[in-house]
Amino acid sequence: MSQPPATPFNVVIIAQAGRLQYEAVIFAASFRDANPDFSGRLIVAEPQPGPLWPQDPRISDSGVRDLLLALGAEILPFENHVFGASYPHGNKIEALLALPEDVPFVFFDTDTLILGPLSDVGFVFDHPAASARCSGSWPVPTLYGPGHGQIWAALYDRFGLDITPTLDLRFAEDDWRRYLYFNAGWFFHSCPQRFGARFLDFARQIRDDPPLALLGQSQDPWLDQIALPLVIHSFGGGRAGDELAGLDGAISCHYRFLPLLYARESDAAVEILENLARRQPIKKVLRGSNAVRKMVYQGKGAVLRALFDRECLPASERVLRQQIKQAGLWLR
Repeated sequence: MSQPPATPFNVVIIAQAGRLQYEAVIFAASFRDANPDFSGRLIVAEPQPGPLWPQDPRISDSGVRDLLLALGAEILPFENHVFGASYPHGNKIEALLALPEDVPFVFFDTDTLILGPLSDVGFVFDHPAASARCSGSWPVPTLYGPGHGQIWAALYDRFGLDITPTLDLRFAEDDWRRYLYFNAGWFFHSCPQRFGARFLDFARQIRDDPPLALLGQSQDPWLDQIALPLVIHSFGGGRAGDELAGLDGAISCHYRFLPLLYARESDAAVEILENLARRQPIKKVLRGSNAVRKMVYQGKGAVLRALFDRECLPASERVLRQQIKQAGLWLR
């Protein structure tokens, strides 16, 4: 395994009104428990009101704000100039431009639980990577084409990139795994300013002037995951190696929604969530979340967990979600 970086790096998540503000508390509390000696900054980026937000997007629960600060997080405001309410996933792109230049960063989706120390992860910040915990969600080729290869090749061509080094030739041309594709639940690089500027440029071009091969392909909510492989490749990065195996493993858990955490994640993840949620003043704040209140404090999570065998889960997340909804236990 590669050695951990010798210089500090920053960890950044997004928080705003609604579900994400409570997920930010869970992230920050689990992060501090697992990383008591972390030497970088834990940054909670917060979108600010502006013309791209019809409602104030800032953290609306003052208890959340106070608790995040008590947990050692820094709340960093940022402006939306391109996305905003029309595409909230764009927050993870525009927030990068508010981070300090040339200080390495690791971005995590807020719906992530930290299980272990990030010092055990071998980040090589000059060679960015992102989460491979994904399925073939994009593109969805039509019957008469273009296929996966033509769609991805059009994107690489648009930005003057060579697709050849990114291909995993173990897989056929019509297999999504042949192409560089990530979940944007975590990613990293040595400079948030350079990475963020290119990420924003690529995403905006894809949104506003997509290659012809993308016609008929949905970009919502996939736009960030369409642009991310191109950005990572452009900076000399690629698929995660063994040195990053703890992410989406023993170090971090991108649970997405609490019902999915209870249905499919490890006993360790559930135990960490429930232990931190019982602590004051965390409990006082998290009771403001309908999902946490019912899943954790009212015991519906335990009921849900008993319905599923972690060794024999549905093949797709879509089917798992449907089964949870059928049981009346889908809460957000």
